[in-house]
Amino acid sequence: MAVTRVRGSIFIKIFLGFWLVSIAVLGSWLLADSYIETLPAPEQQHRPPQDPPQRFVLRLIYAMQNTPAEQLPAIIEKAKSKHDINVWLLDRQGRDLLEQRVPAKVATVANQLRGRKRRAFARHREGPLIAHSVNLFDGSPRRMVMMFPKPNHQIIGLLIANNWLRLLLAILVSGLICYALSRMTTNRLRDLRHASRKLADGDLHTRIHVRDHGGDETDELARDFNTMARQLETRMREQKQLLSDVSHELRSPLARMRVALALAMEDEHLRLDLLGRMDNETVRLEDLIAQLLSTQENSLPLDKHVDLIALLYQLCDDACFEGNQTAKKVTLSTGLAEAIVASSGDLLHKSFENIIRNALQHTPEESEVRVQVIDTAGSYQVSIEDCGPGVKEQDLQRIFDEFYRVDSARSRDAGGYGLGLSIAHRAIVQHGGALTAENTRKGLKVIARIPK
Repeated sequence: MAVTRVRGSIFIKIFLGFWLVSIAVLGSWLLADSYIETLPAPEQQHRPPQDPPQRFVLRLIYAMQNTPAEQLPAIIEKAKSKHDINVWLLDRQGRDLLEQRVPAKVATVANQLRGRKRRAFARHREGPLIAHSVNLFDGSPRRMVMMFPKPNHQIIGLLIANNWLRLLLAILVSGLICYALSRMTTNRLRDLRHASRKLADGDLHTRIHVRDHGGDETDELARDFNTMARQLETRMREQKQLLSDVSHELRSPLARMRVALALAMEDEHLRLDLLGRMDNETVRLEDLIAQLLSTQENSLPLDKHVDLIALLYQLCDDACFEGNQTAKKVTLSTGLAEAIVASSGDLLHKSFENIIRNALQHTPEESEVRVQVIDTAGSYQVSIEDCGPGVKEQDLQRIFDEFYRVDSARSRDAGGYGLGLSIAHRAIVQHGGALTAENTRKGLKVIARIPK
């Protein structure tokens, strides 16, 4: 895992990138220079010597000046056979020491060595020539002419002859490498910039194409952006749905109040009854607004302690009293004497009351709602299970959304506003806990976990 993270790290990529660029620049220069310098001729035809050409020429000149005359033929033959270099040692009359035939081009470059001029260079179609003044071992002056083989490629010849051209080639190669590395590194950032602009323009479906796992920090950033975009899209969709639901819930009582007001203005005999109906609608509006505000509170101070056992016993007794008419029972089972948790006001009371009443409402007549409290590691788990029909698996999380009703045709009088479980869910989360739901063989079980 650690090896994968190191291999996929953008820091390592940048570090190795610049390192490789430096190595490429220096290496290309050194290798090209070493390759060219090890060639005794403009192009390698045989095994290269151990010394660069400058040193090769200098050593050859040194050998000519410090080797007895009887050993010079062996040195010249070695240069010919090993490096394909022809060597002439000319006297003042233009005769070769080894009595070789002296071509005109060799004599021409040798004649350039006049006065204090000790070196001459000439280009020929058969290959470049270098002439150098030497003093042999016996002290006699000679003009040494070396003819190198002609390079097969003109570009190689230009590189051999021009150090600046070799440097320019190294710069171009390193530039291409740097461009490729920079493009590879910044492609993801460019995609992220474009996606951010589209998201800012209101396109909430914007996503960046990225693998699900692995990659470097830019891939992780792209995945985080996609997660943020999905959450933002979900939040905006929920806000629109909430606004639509609130508008729908407010429109009905307001419409009834408007009708009642119109009738009251027309008929004085019905005015008192209509005013009473308007008062009931006003109370419903106040209750709805209070519940909406409860679902939107994000943080509350947990400034008091509550015993869950005592609280649930009270709520179960109240629910039993409410369910007596339909033979519904609510029982509490626990092995704990007390379960102390931090709370704020009567927030937990409202939350568990909503959950228990919801279970009581959906459990059939002559059935039982079971409430259980157990002690888990660091928290208390409260489960409320009814004997109702349960909820579709895809809707298990949606039951905690505002205004969600399992039966979409259920009226607010029969099914409430659809805010009870939403209030409970937000309250449990504010306590640092979690509220989940699952289907059982008998019905629906809502599980609340609250830290001790």
